[in-house]
Amino acid sequence: MPTAPGQPAAPDSPTGQLASWIADFTLETAPPVVRERAMHLILDGLGCALVGARLPWSATAVEAATALEGAGDALLIGWDATTSLPGAALLNGTFIQGFELDDFHPGAPLHSNSLILPALLSAARLAPARLAPAADGARFLAAVIIGYETGPRVGLALHGAEMLTRGWHSGSVFGTIAAAAAVANFLGLDVAAVEDALGLGATQSFGLMAAQFGAMSKRMHHGMAARNGLYAAVLARGGYTGIKQVFEQPYGGWLSTFGEGHDPDPAQVTSELGNRWETQSIVVKQYAAMGGLHTALDILFQIAATRPLKAGEIDRIDVDLAESVYNHGGWAAQRPLTPTGAQMNIAYVLAAALIDGDALMDQFTPDRINRDDVWDLIPKITAHHDPAFDSPGGDGQTRLRIHFTDGSDLESYQFAARSHQTPLSNAEIVTKYRHLTRGVIEPDRQDRLERAVLTIDQQPSLEPLANLLAGAVVPPFTVQPAASLSPSGTIA
Repeated sequence: MPTAPGQPAAPDSPTGQLASWIADFTLETAPPVVRERAMHLILDGLGCALVGARLPWSATAVEAATALEGAGDALLIGWDATTSLPGAALLNGTFIQGFELDDFHPGAPLHSNSLILPALLSAARLAPARLAPAADGARFLAAVIIGYETGPRVGLALHGAEMLTRGWHSGSVFGTIAAAAAVANFLGLDVAAVEDALGLGATQSFGLMAAQFGAMSKRMHHGMAARNGLYAAVLARGGYTGIKQVFEQPYGGWLSTFGEGHDPDPAQVTSELGNRWETQSIVVKQYAAMGGLHTALDILFQIAATRPLKAGEIDRIDVDLAESVYNHGGWAAQRPLTPTGAQMNIAYVLAAALIDGDALMDQFTPDRINRDDVWDLIPKITAHHDPAFDSPGGDGQTRLRIHFTDGSDLESYQFAARSHQTPLSNAEIVTKYRHLTRGVIEPDRQDRLERAVLTIDQQPSLEPLANLLAGAVVPPFTVQPAASLSPSGTIA
């Protein structure tokens, strides 16, 4: 049966319910606490973009992509340059993901800001005459929340971290839909066009997780998903149709294909929609490492607070992990190791953190990665898969056993990363932003950007925010250390 004009194909289906919610959502739909948290998450994401914009691999991406995309009129964060709308979404997402400092969702692993903010910043550059109503800050914030809510839900329908276990980069599988949903709301699409945008976004899901083995491509996956979601919503706005009921189709549907043989759960797509806010579950990182390794770092720093750890006194370290984290980060590190690989690898992360007492940017520069002290310790660190940790929602469980040369042992277990169990407060997110961007941008610009983001719901235009983001930044590897970790792991 043909779809009625302006209506979803099956209003009561998960796809129909989600599309209707996206089309009808306004900022007032979200409780004040969710709006406040979303603004702070945006601040964290943009801070990560400023830090990531001029990293060596980001510069490589800019040179290659702009040669293809041309000059355009969409801002490149931190470059004082522009490119096409799709190219900017791709590159700005790559910047946010550039140094593993950005947010992640622990239940449905994805990096929301690197998907949603770049897609929306590009969408906002559409000619104002074609964008009604005007692209003000409240509209932008509402669309960001849509993305924060949609990405985790569709991810949970595929059992979240199970996608990592199977070799997919889960964020770019889930992320095209999150970005498409956010832009669809921002552009004011009706519910039928939103359904098309979801279908067009879903058919562009992708991402092989083996990128940690010497490739830069992981940095770009979420940017590609942001670009694809932008295209999906803009195509739908122009009348280009997508897969109807994309979450329910038994053949060629998103869940039936990506979840084949793994019993996907369509009910998760709309579970407690509007009552349970996934925005509140997004984790802001304390360490510049893959999220699944944060529990091990927490344990290491807790042990170091009770007994100073010296590399020469370590006989070996054993780390027990869930299968998804083990596959993602438990592989044997080999020299030379790229910064991406270092941030993914449990042995390197623990070795550098044990020696330096930190797990931030300075531990993952090319110079630090190549020093002999860390490579002397890496062979003593072994990851193990513990099947008992594979329970749904429990894949952050980690056990760390340190065996010393004097015959003594220390062992500790933690269910999940501290940043998951006790998320950083809004005030702590502001502190992280200030530390990360100190020296990368000048203090006045830093202050003005912070104020613009934390009052974005009151801003009549996005142009001032865009101008603050567009100016060139100082490459971070030339900046003095911006922050350090205390033994408890808090940013200081």
